[in-house]
Amino acid sequence: MRIATLGDVLLDVVVLLSEPLAPGGDVRASNRAGAGGQAANVAAWAAELGAEARCIAKRGDDPAGELVAQELAGRGVELVGPVEEGATGVVVSIVHAGDRSLASDRGVAPSLSPEELDAAWLACDVLHLSGYALLREPIAATALQAARLARQQGARISIDVAAWTEIRSYGPVQFRELLDELAPDVLFATEAEWELLGGAYLTAPVGVLKRGARGCTVFTEDAKLDFAAVDAEVVDPTGAGDALAAGFLVGGSLEEAAWRGLDAAARCVAKVGSLP
Repeated sequence: MRIATLGDVLLDVVVLLSEPLAPGGDVRASNRAGAGGQAANVAAWAAELGAEARCIAKRGDDPAGELVAQELAGRGVELVGPVEEGATGVVVSIVHAGDRSLASDRGVAPSLSPEELDAAWLACDVLHLSGYALLREPIAATALQAARLARQQGARISIDVAAWTEIRSYGPVQFRELLDELAPDVLFATEAEWELLGGAYLTAPVGVLKRGARGCTVFTEDAKLDFAAVDAEVVDPTGAGDALAAGFLVGGSLEEAAWRGLDAAARCVAKVGSLP
């Protein structure tokens, strides 16, 4: 199984608070910094689960870019894409009481252009597109081109819708039109994203509704299948949805895929950080 992902590779900073933030004060926390970004996370979990994994992303020529490249290589992920003068993106995840909030600076990642793609990078069984890559130009045009090149080489297309807040700003109708153009074979979304886009409207052959602690629901043309979450002590939910997506894409039948995805998500939430 060869899985390629396209989107952002970022420096992921996780702040695990011991107590709520105190404006103007200081609180204790456990912090971690390493590779992150939806495309990088899915690739890393896919590699962990036995797939050949490639992440297609643009990064800056700064120390953060070097750090994330080295970490992904150490995890068996082939990172490809241009390195340009500028800043690698940084996402800060603030975690407290089992919940998390994100503050993102995508750096140079959204400037990945169609001319910078190499068709050889799209030789894969599945191309997984980060929804964040569909919300800005020129990376959105690059995602469309990548999907065309991957399909020409026999790949299936998978999309994770990404953040409902970003889609609300972008425009749900415009985003649905973009999904229609991409025509994914597999579509992942949280309940908030599903509702915002109108779940009944989304017509991918396979839809995976990520329901957090309540597991997931898999929709096909013929069935709706509910799967319970795998028990886990939640330390940090950052990246759990990406782990679920990777497990689902690596898995075999729908039942096997759902179990692999939920098991990977349970492993992810039981520790700090979004990577395996």
